[in-house]
Amino acid sequence: MELRSVEELMDLLYACRGARDVPVPGGPPVDAYDHALRTAALLRRQRPADKELQVAGLVRPVGRLLWPGEPATRADRSADAVRALLGERVAGLVRRRPRHALRGEEDDLLALRTADEEALGACFDAGVLEDWRTVLELLAARNSRLGAVE
Repeated sequence: MELRSVEELMDLLYACRGARDVPVPGGPPVDAYDHALRTAALLRRQRPADKELQVAGLVRPVGRLLWPGEPATRADRSADAVRALLGERVAGLVRRRPRHALRGEEDDLLALRTADEEALGACFDAGVLEDWRTVLELLAARNSRLGAVE
């Protein structure tokens, strides 16, 4: 599956509300929607200029919804789903794990992993998904222009 619009992506992210399949070590699962918002908010605080990194933290639960029974291939398939819309870097961050990082990406992946883990136990108001619409639209528009040139 390939996401073709920000609206499709937002619909999928909204559908993650109530999905409680993000495990918390020693505790109950957390809501995937809230976890994604907190992860993106933490990345926004750490790296305010890196919108692609923030969005990678936001869109990671899409795979859980699209492929619930396939955890082994979920990251690859999630990356493929967002690539056309959000670009190669976001797809790469969604796909890769720190141990599989390409040279120069280690810091980005470590920041993503750290924010993801911190968001599991964090309790703060991370806003709402609608707060991210403009960022998603800007990345989609930029990726669309780049794709048209290539």
